[in-house]
Amino acid sequence: MRTHTSPACILLSLCALVLGAGCALAQSPGPQPLPMPAPIAAPRDIPYPAAIRLNVDATDVERRIFRVREAIPVRAGEPLVLLYPQWLPGNHSPSGPVDKLAGLMIHSSGARVEWVRDPVDVFAFHVAAPASATSLDVDFQFVSPVDTPEGRIVMTPDMLNLQWNAVALYPAGYFARQIMMEPSVRLPDGWQFATALETASTTGGLTTFKPVSLDTLVDSPIFAGRYFTRLDLDPGGVAPVHLDIIADRADLLEVKPEQLEAHRALVQQAYKLYGSHHYNHYDILLALTDHMGGIGLEHHQSSENATVPAYFTEWDKNADARDLLPHEFTHSWNGKFRRPADLWTPNFNVPMRDSLLWVYEGQTQYWGYVLAARAGLLTKQQTLDALAATAAAYDHRVGREWRALQDTTNDPIAAMRRALPWPSWERSEDYYSEGQLMWLDADTLIREKSGDRRSLDDFAKAFFGISDGSFVPSTYLFEDVVKALNSVQPYDWETFLRARLDGHGPGAPLDGLTRGGYKLVYTETPSDYFKAAETRRKATDLTYSLGMVLGADGRVNGVLWDGPAYKKGMTVGAQIVAVNGTAFDGDRLKNAISDAKQRGAISDAKQNASPIELLVKTGDRFRTVALDYHDGLRYPHLERDGSGPARLDQILTPRK
Repeated sequence: MRTHTSPACILLSLCALVLGAGCALAQSPGPQPLPMPAPIAAPRDIPYPAAIRLNVDATDVERRIFRVREAIPVRAGEPLVLLYPQWLPGNHSPSGPVDKLAGLMIHSSGARVEWVRDPVDVFAFHVAAPASATSLDVDFQFVSPVDTPEGRIVMTPDMLNLQWNAVALYPAGYFARQIMMEPSVRLPDGWQFATALETASTTGGLTTFKPVSLDTLVDSPIFAGRYFTRLDLDPGGVAPVHLDIIADRADLLEVKPEQLEAHRALVQQAYKLYGSHHYNHYDILLALTDHMGGIGLEHHQSSENATVPAYFTEWDKNADARDLLPHEFTHSWNGKFRRPADLWTPNFNVPMRDSLLWVYEGQTQYWGYVLAARAGLLTKQQTLDALAATAAAYDHRVGREWRALQDTTNDPIAAMRRALPWPSWERSEDYYSEGQLMWLDADTLIREKSGDRRSLDDFAKAFFGISDGSFVPSTYLFEDVVKALNSVQPYDWETFLRARLDGHGPGAPLDGLTRGGYKLVYTETPSDYFKAAETRRKATDLTYSLGMVLGADGRVNGVLWDGPAYKKGMTVGAQIVAVNGTAFDGDRLKNAISDAKQRGAISDAKQNASPIELLVKTGDRFRTVALDYHDGLRYPHLERDGSGPARLDQILTPRK
C-alpha cells in the first residue's frame, strides 16, 4: 500500500540530507602539506679546506658570453651544496642573476657528476660527489644579456664589466670570508683593465690575481675595454686612488686639467670630512658609454660607475651626472666600512634586512651632493638647483599620506627595482632622496643648536671615520646612530628620526631648507640644471604644471598622482599626438601652457577660459583630453629666505 508524503516532509528530508552531507564534507580530511626538504647548511665561521681556483674567459664579446671553470676542493664522502650568490651587496636585494647561468657540468677525475637544483632554494645545487672525490671540476657559462629587456648589458665589443658574483659557485656551510679564491681572467687581445684586485701575473692575455677571500672577490669587480686611461687622483698619497676610465671611443677619454683637479679635490674633501680612509688603495671604475648598461655600485676599495659618454667632453651639459662618483666614493665609509648590522650577512645567500638604508643610502645621498659642491664637480648654484628639484619632488610625493619613509627601505626586496606606474603614490626607495632632506634637516639643526660651532661633519668623522686604515666592516644599530648624534649635539634625536621615518607629512620635510636660509619656490623658467637634465633625458618635464613627464615622441613617461593629467585619465604609455590641433612638440605644449595662463588672466574666471586640448593615443584608441589648467609653467628653485644665516651656503663651502 502506498503512503502519502506531504511536500513539507520532503523538504525536511532534503534539508537533513544536505546538512548531513555538509557535516561529512566538514569532517573529511583535505590535502596536507608535504614536508619541506632538509635545510641547507648554515654558514659557519671556519676555514674552507683549500682555495678554489676560478678562471673566467671573457673573450666572447660578440655573443656576450663569459665561460667559467672552477676547481673546487672537496672532502671525500661529504655531501656538497654549491650556491650561486643571491643577496648582492649594494643591491640590497636577492637579485643574483641565476637565470643567466647555463651549461652547468661537473666532473671528478674526468667522470661526470650529477647535480640537482634544490626545489625550494633555486640558487642551491646539490652535488652527488663520489666518495673518493677530492676535487670537482665545474664548468658553466654566464650568458649575459644581449638586449636591455633581458637585463643590464655588461659586455659590448669595446668594453665589459665582470662582476665575480655572476661567475662563481661556492660551497654552502661557510662564511664567505673563510673561502679562499684564486681568480684569473682572460680578456680580448689589446684590452686593458682595472680592478681593486692585485695582479700576480699576466701571460698571453691571461691575468692571474693574488688569492683573496670570496667576500673580497665579489667586492672587487673588473672594468675592461679597448679604450682605457688611468688617472692618479692622489699623487703621493698614503693610499693610492685612481680614476680608471673605459669608453666607447678614444676621443671620449680626453680630460681637461680643471676636470682632473675637481676629481682630485673630491678625494681631499672626503678626507677632510671623514678624517680617515678604509682601504689600501681605491679604484673609481668609470665607463663612458651608450652601449654598456648604466651602474653606480659601491665596493670597499673600488666602485662601479657607468654614465653618459660625453661626461668630460660635454662637461657643461651633464651636471646632473656629476654626483655619481662622490656618492659611490662615500660608500667606502658609509655602507662598506660602517654597515647596518642587519645588512651584513655571513655569505651571499643569507637574507639581508634593509631597515637602516636611510643611513646607508640617505646620508650617502646627502654627502654625495655636498662633496660634489665642495670639490667643484658641481657649482654652488647647480647644487642648489639639484636640491630644489629633490625638495619639489618629495613635496609632491602624495604617497607619504599612506606609506612612511621607513617602509620604503623594503622596496629593493619588494619591488626589485622594477619600474612602477605611479611612483608618486606607490613610492620607490625614497630613503635615498627624502633621506637626503632628512639629513639636511639634522645638519642645520645641529648647527642651530650649537650656535654654528658643530655640524653633521662632526658626526661623519666620529661615526664613519673611526679605525683609520681598517677595512674590516664595523656594524651598527639604530641606537648607535642616536648615540653618535647625541655625542655631537645633545638632543632628542630618537624622536627626531622616528618622526621623519614614521610620519606622513603633509608635504616633504623641508625644515632643513628653512633653517639653511632658503625656501622652495616655483617660477615659469627652469634652472639651467633642470633644463640640462631635461635635454639629456630627451624629456619634457611638466611635473609641476600638468603633472606629467613626456618623451621626445610625446609618450607619457610619468604621471603625478592626483595631478591635472591624472584627473583626466592620463597614464604611463599613452602618447600625445597633437596639441590644440597641431602635431605634438615639447616646446609647442609648453607654449600652449603659457598661452592658457594668459587666457585665464584676461578672462573673468579661469574656468571660463578655453582649455588645452590634447589628442591622446592609448593603444589603438584615440581621444581628446581637455585640460582646464591656467596656472602656467612651474619649475622649482631655491630662493634665499634672508630671515636667518645662510647655513646651506656654509655646508657647500669647500673645507680648508
